[in-house]
Amino acid sequence: MKVPKTTRVWTIAEAKAKLSEIMRLAETEGPQRIGVRKSFILVPAELWEAEKSPRKPMGQWLIENMPRGTELEIPNRHEPGREIPFIEDDEAG
Repeated sequence: MKVPKTTRVWTIAEAKAKLSEIMRLAETEGPQRIGVRKSFILVPAELWEAEKSPRKPMGQWLIENMPRGTELEIPNRHEPGREIPFIEDDEAG
């Protein structure tokens, strides 16, 4: 889970005394870290749910999000002959 950088580290005692404030800050300023030796991160439920939900495979996403109703123009990849600089003239013939 990719969580944004926390704004402050709260001690357990501070967190117990200021839980409402920490919850408000988590919602307005981002994740809040509680604890120094063993840390916990407080994040809003919406962020947690969005991050833990499974993502679609890329192929499925591409199919669902490809433009509809327009022709995809594929450029002509035929290129005219060109010189190959690493072949000497007497071998090229």
